[in-house]
Amino acid sequence: MIAAVPVEFSDSTLATDIGNGLIGVEKLLTEAAQAEEALLTEASRHLIDAGGKRFRATLVLLSAQFGDPRDERIVPAATAIELTHLATLFHDDVMDEAAIRRGHESANSRWDNTIAILTGDFLFARASSILADLGAEAIRIQARTFTQLVSGQVAETLGPRPGQDPLAHYLRVVEDKTASLIATAGHFGAMFAGAPDDVVQRIRSACHAIGVAWQLSDDILDVASESAESGKAPGTDLREGVRSLPVLHALAAPAGPDGDRLHELLSLDGLADESLHAEALALLRAHPAMDAARADLARWVAVVQAQVTGLPDLPARHAFETICEFVRDRTS
Repeated sequence: MIAAVPVEFSDSTLATDIGNGLIGVEKLLTEAAQAEEALLTEASRHLIDAGGKRFRATLVLLSAQFGDPRDERIVPAATAIELTHLATLFHDDVMDEAAIRRGHESANSRWDNTIAILTGDFLFARASSILADLGAEAIRIQARTFTQLVSGQVAETLGPRPGQDPLAHYLRVVEDKTASLIATAGHFGAMFAGAPDDVVQRIRSACHAIGVAWQLSDDILDVASESAESGKAPGTDLREGVRSLPVLHALAAPAGPDGDRLHELLSLDGLADESLHAEALALLRAHPAMDAARADLARWVAVVQAQVTGLPDLPARHAFETICEFVRDRTS
């Protein structure tokens, strides 16, 4: 899942608008977490209270700047997007058997898998209830997005089909599991603000590409960064046996003198042994696979730039440009 992308607003009016919108989102999130069962309320509040930058909600509010950002549907739409994201986190932690989420004990660890799954279902239902008040088109878009989210998760769980290109499979998972909800965030903001159709589609395409580019940069950073830069142990995916973008490029490349050894290490089911992990990390950092992964990232960043450049010249467009630059150049 995509982490929060820092967004700095140089325009004070834009910053105020987004800030006020996020206050409204927090209020609605708290209301949506209320349930008849006290435990369900507590579990629902668990991740809401843990924080997060509300990046997807911010994208809804930012995209609304290309129409009427004060339309009464904007904040509920942003809340529904954030609830959907939170719901997926509850389910992800169950599937990954995660113990920590946002620096706190995960819901499945604090309670159990059943409570975590049902809480995720509850938040999905709350999101759908909010969108039902916003019209049939909102429900249709959300349903398509939810279908992509689930499809992407299943595809990731099953792995590539026999004969399927692992890199194509990887990209399909990223587009469905990560980019689809981010694209819908931009779509909702522009659509409910009454932006022209061509602007709505540009924003949707830009947000989709932002979602893909972020995941690609995350995969590259996991290999290339040092702990001091990224704030996390380097090679986490490698240690856990996750076939990230650089790993897939390395496995697809013809094996050479060092490639034979790298192929051997990457074929293991994880690298818990520290000496093997360090060896694989060093070989992968020096492998042409890193340049191939960076080229993939550059192509997706170019897609974002092309879409954003065609947007009206507003402070919100410059904020999107800042996001694009951050994803391209990030070190953490």
